[in-house]
Amino acid sequence: MLVPDLASAPPEIANDGLKYTFKLKTGIKWAPPLTRDVTSKDVAYAFQRINAAPLVAQYGFWYYGTIKGMDGKAKSADEKVSGIETPDDQTIIFNLEKPTGDFQYRLSMPAAAPIPEEVAKCFTKAGDYGRYVMSNASYMIQGADKLDISSCDAMKPISGFDPSKSLTLVRNPNYDQATDDTRSNYVDAITVTIDTNVDDIFSRIQAGDLDSSIADQPPKPVLQQYLTDSAKKPFLHSNSGDRTWYVTMNWTTPPFDDLHVRKAANWVMDKAGILQAWGGSTFGDIATHNIPPIVLGDKLGSDYNPYPSEGNRGDEAKAKEEMKQSKYDSNKDGVCDAKQCSNLVMINRNTPTFSDAEAVVVSSLSKIGIKVKPRQLASSAAYTTIQTVKNEIPIALNAGWGKDYADAVTFMTPLFDSRSIIPTGNTNYPLQGITPDQAKTLGIPYPSGVTIPSVDADIDACQKIATDQPDQRNQCFADIDKKLMETAAPWVPYLWAKNITVTGTTVTKWEFDQSSGYLSFTRMAVNNKQPVPS
Repeated sequence: MLVPDLASAPPEIANDGLKYTFKLKTGIKWAPPLTRDVTSKDVAYAFQRINAAPLVAQYGFWYYGTIKGMDGKAKSADEKVSGIETPDDQTIIFNLEKPTGDFQYRLSMPAAAPIPEEVAKCFTKAGDYGRYVMSNASYMIQGADKLDISSCDAMKPISGFDPSKSLTLVRNPNYDQATDDTRSNYVDAITVTIDTNVDDIFSRIQAGDLDSSIADQPPKPVLQQYLTDSAKKPFLHSNSGDRTWYVTMNWTTPPFDDLHVRKAANWVMDKAGILQAWGGSTFGDIATHNIPPIVLGDKLGSDYNPYPSEGNRGDEAKAKEEMKQSKYDSNKDGVCDAKQCSNLVMINRNTPTFSDAEAVVVSSLSKIGIKVKPRQLASSAAYTTIQTVKNEIPIALNAGWGKDYADAVTFMTPLFDSRSIIPTGNTNYPLQGITPDQAKTLGIPYPSGVTIPSVDADIDACQKIATDQPDQRNQCFADIDKKLMETAAPWVPYLWAKNITVTGTTVTKWEFDQSSGYLSFTRMAVNNKQPVPS
């Protein structure tokens, strides 16, 4: 549910959904060293940065292009956005190109948070502002109050944040709880430390040196302790991650330019085996379609399964019947025998969970003659590889996607809308809906004799339905999910993931933030007696 935060109330919506007017709360101040009121111009400047081409804001392309003037082509953040007005310090107006039912959700994202120009103007390259982020909420980066903002040259990275090591947040002395109805802010400080040794993380939690894990899954032996020891069970938290893990297949790369091959891959996949490799049902539920049921308001659940098999182990017979219809099965025996079916590079992550799952995927695909050559990379490198369209990666196991906010469009737009396809940073991995002209511009071949189906118009139709009509909107997106599964098979979805968190005995109040998909820092409490970092 959306609630006003920086805004004093929901917006006034006019011009048939094309004009949104927000009034901002008074009394919300920037943390030191700024110590001034947050204004509408700070919000507008955040969008100017999103719109600046040198800052490479992916969110701008997906979510904010509906605002007039937001085309991502501005030469710098100095350029105003034509569709954003700030008639006074407490008023901001957004003028849209077309009705956008989830526009308020888009404004709830971190990308839309206000940014003070007097600090951020000094950082004109992607990522540079991160070590100088100014806060207007309950916590700030430790050491922010010591930042010298007298000139750009005078600024040095804030001490409390080192992207390779840790982040420490302390209370913002300018924060007024009376302006905030959503946060409790029990703890005096928050320290997040990067530790690449997963065993060490959970050992430190059990020793009382850490209060909680955040994103890492416990190793299987540790997980078993929490599943079987009644004294430890209360400290294991398994919550919906609103995320789908999947095998993605590239429409422009043979043999996946053939729909029958794509469907055969869905039929043959041993999803139960993959789930077992992940560690069992504690980590998630077997996915039967693209978007998690919780994101669709349960309008499409696990009872919808267009590729069912006994025990979710895969149906080799039906997979071979599908493969027989493919142009890549010359003798029609249900096995892909063309040269295009061999030596296919499959990108994967070099972590134990994905390595274990890899063996299951390789074995499943081999039953229908798809012979892949796994290439394991670090997580970031794996994503960079498949997000570069010119690499023409045929198939990948490393990909997963979680909602950006509580609406199915956050799956549909970045993952399946052809207008989201970009040369680098691309997340429409199957290149769903790509046209011959797009392929030519991107420098990749378009498959001969194939029309890659598009759902762009379907997405636009759903976007005309406002989020205050959730049943109708969710059903619309559920229908697209079914259409994709049955007529395009862009993925083999295998897992609707859960977020696993292990807390220590020092945590006295635990709460999960379903919006972010992680523990709620502002609604947890601890009794660890640790001094506030100085």
